Amino acid sequence: MNDLNPDLVLRSTRVITPDGPRAASVAVSAAEGGTGEGRILAVLPYDTAVPPGARLEDLGDDVLLPGLVDTHVHVNDPGRTDWEGFGSATRAAAAGGVTTLVDMPLNSIPPTTTVEALKIKRDVARRAAHIDIGFWGGAIPGNTADLRPLHDAGVLGFKCFLLHSGVDEFPQLDPAGLKEALGEIAGFGGLLIVHAEDPQLIDGAPQPSGPRYADFLASRPREAENRAIEGLIGLARELDARVHVLHLSSAESLPLIAAARREGVRVTVETCPHFLTLTAEEVPDGATEFKCCPPIREAANQDALWQGLADGTIDCVVSDHSPCTAELKTGDFGQAWGGISSLQLGLPAIWTEARRRGHTLEDVARWMSTVPAALVGLDRKGAIEAGRDADFAVLAPEETFTVDPAALHHRNQVTAYAGKTLHGVVRSTWLRGHKIADHGAPTGPTGSLPTGRLLERQPRV
Repeated sequence: MNDLNPDLVLRSTRVITPDGPRAASVAVSAAEGGTGEGRILAVLPYDTAVPPGARLEDLGDDVLLPGLVDTHVHVNDPGRTDWEGFGSATRAAAAGGVTTLVDMPLNSIPPTTTVEALKIKRDVARRAAHIDIGFWGGAIPGNTADLRPLHDAGVLGFKCFLLHSGVDEFPQLDPAGLKEALGEIAGFGGLLIVHAEDPQLIDGAPQPSGPRYADFLASRPREAENRAIEGLIGLARELDARVHVLHLSSAESLPLIAAARREGVRVTVETCPHFLTLTAEEVPDGATEFKCCPPIREAANQDALWQGLADGTIDCVVSDHSPCTAELKTGDFGQAWGGISSLQLGLPAIWTEARRRGHTLEDVARWMSTVPAALVGLDRKGAIEAGRDADFAVLAPEETFTVDPAALHHRNQVTAYAGKTLHGVVRSTWLRGHKIADHGAPTGPTGSLPTGRLLERQPRV
């Protein structure tokens, strides 16, 4: 190890590596400056001697995971910073073991649909980021000419809606607009990520109002997702384009996706902690903290989503953290804002259910770190191996805690997980070899500058 000149060694009896869990010492260069800054130098045998000058962080039996990569986060900053902001969102992320997030292009004002809007957002984020941040661009009617410039400016891909987004400044694409945008994006090898619900089926469903969750669920039928995904697959096949289905809720779409992949259609899909851990049967009337679009469905549907994860049809699990002020979560499911705050709780929520179903932390690391990083081309993220960024989450997987909204770092402490007992306590979080959260609290002296960096798309070779 002396030849490596590490500044830091993290040692654990349980390190999740690409080759499986093992007892190991992870040598890190944490020094500022130089080509090795913030990188993992080597994953070595557990009892390797620590060289003079290197600091040993002995984690005992706590598990060393790669830092989570959450590619679906609505930070809402600038413009709706009373809903969330880069400072509060990245503190919450760090407390929950997330070291990289990718910010959605909408709910901020302006939305990220031009290069100028991207610059505005980056300027705000740069001053407040406690973790690393990448950015999605937006595809909306009339901005096809902006897509390539946004791609060249470093966005990781483009998001669109097929129905009303919930905010007027980010309108949806109609079928002709979707084809135009996807054709443009395919031309430069980009990725289109899609909120896939069919607007005609949604418009034809019973309109939600009042406190009954069953009425809201009926307003977002599975068939709306199924039909939209089927159409998206057909368009991706026609244009030989890369598409990604956001926040899959309807497990009935899984056979369509699996069949398309067997044909060679380039389609990937994510789901979210709330779809995997919460069920329609448990939502109390009036509890609009559970409202999201598409909706939390029944337990049998959840079982099928877990099967889709197990067999690889579903690629990854990301939060779709979409917060708002408490006042917007009225008791009326027709009027309340649709979004679930879970950025700080995703890892323990998923681990709680995964362990019950016989999955491992190796599976969780793949779903929540390795695959999301690969999806957006962040090759230095997502795994504990030499050459990657030294981003880690340290987890006590057997310990439990009860969710107290007051302990969350989200700007608005509203959560569907309130009062739930979860397995997995995040002991600490590390970004490029520096501890950024310890026992749920950000580290560093009061007034110290955040250390997160802004990430750009890397050219594929």
